[in-house]
Amino acid sequence: MQPWISSTIDQFNAMPDWLRIGTAVIVAATTALLLHRLFYHMLERWLRATERIAWLMILRKTKGPTGLAVVLFFVISTLRLMPIGGLIAEVLIRTAQLSLIALLTWVTIVTTDIFGLVYLRRFRLGSQDDLTARKQLTQVRILKRAAMTVIAVIGIGAMLMSFDAFRQYGVSLFASAGVAGLAIGLAARPLLSNLIAGIQIAITQPIRIQDVVVVEGEYGTVEEITSTYVVVRLWDWRRMVLPLSYFIEKPFENWSRESSSLIGAVTFSVDYSVDVDAIRAKLEQLVADNARWDKQVVNLQVTDAAQDTIQLRALVSAPNASASWDLRCDVREQLIAFVRSEMPDSLPRVRQQILPQVGPGETQLAPVPA
Repeated sequence: MQPWISSTIDQFNAMPDWLRIGTAVIVAATTALLLHRLFYHMLERWLRATERIAWLMILRKTKGPTGLAVVLFFVISTLRLMPIGGLIAEVLIRTAQLSLIALLTWVTIVTTDIFGLVYLRRFRLGSQDDLTARKQLTQVRILKRAAMTVIAVIGIGAMLMSFDAFRQYGVSLFASAGVAGLAIGLAARPLLSNLIAGIQIAITQPIRIQDVVVVEGEYGTVEEITSTYVVVRLWDWRRMVLPLSYFIEKPFENWSRESSSLIGAVTFSVDYSVDVDAIRAKLEQLVADNARWDKQVVNLQVTDAAQDTIQLRALVSAPNASASWDLRCDVREQLIAFVRSEMPDSLPRVRQQILPQVGPGETQLAPVPA
C-alpha cells in the first residue's frame, strides 16, 4: 500500500503545474461538496425535528452560498498547501479569497433579512387600530436595512483590505487622519445623516408605516421607509419622496401618531330660525346608520353667530383618516339635504324691510338686523 501511495505522489508531482492545480482544485471542490451535502441533510433533519422555523429558513436560503463558501475554503487551503507559485497561483488564491468574503457577506445579509421576516410574522397589519404592528414593522425594517448597509460596508472593506496597497493606504490614512479624514467625512455627510436619521426614526418613531401625515401641505400615507428616504402615497395616488432627515429636521403633521382614530368636523351656516335640536337628532340618526362611525363621538354645536346666519359644527369620530373623510362627506351631504327638505325657511337668506317714503314716489330698502 505504501509503495502505491508513493508512486501516486511521484506521478502527481511529475505533472505540469496547470494539471496539478486543476486536479487539486477538482478533488478539493468534490470533497467540499460532499461534506457540505452531508452536513446540510443532517442539520436540516435536526431543525425539522426541533421545529426551529427561523433557522430552517436560513439554512434553505443559504444552501447555495454556504456550499460555494465551503468549496472556496477547501480550494484556498489546498492551493496554499501545494508547492506551487507564480502569477497563476496568486491570482487563483486572491480570486477565491474575494469570492469567499463576498459569499460570507451575502450569507450574513440573508440571515439578517430572514430574522426580520420571521419576527414580523407575529404581527398583522390591517386591523382597525394596528399601532403595535406598525411600530414593530417600522423599527424592524429601518434597523434591518441599516444593519444590511453596515454589513455590506464591512464586507467591501474586508475585500479591499485584503490587498496590500489598500491596507497600507488605510494605515497611513488613519495615521494622518486630518484633511483627508475631514474630506471623506464631508463627502459622506448625506449618507451618514440619513443613516443616523433612520436609526433615530426607528427608536423615537415620529412616523411609522401606514401613518397618515401632512407634509409640504400634502395629505398622504407613509408607504415605505428605506435606509435613505421615505415614500408618502398622496391622496390622489401620487408619490412624494422625502429624505429621512426631513422628518427629523422639519415640522410635519402626523394624524395617527398615538391612535388611528380621528374626530372630523363638518361646519355649515343656517338661518337664525333653524331648529338646532331637530338637526342634532338627525345627526345622531345619520351617524348611527353609517358603518364608518366608530360609536365614540357625535355632537352638534353652535360655534358662531354672524349678522345674518349662525354656524353649526358637527363632530363625528371614525377609526381612521380615510373613514373620517368619507364620514364627514356623508354627514355634510345628508344634513344639507335635511335642512333643504324639512326646513327650507332656515336656509341662509338676506332680510330687507321697506322704509317710509323719503320723497315723492321713492322708497328706501335696508337690511333687517338678525
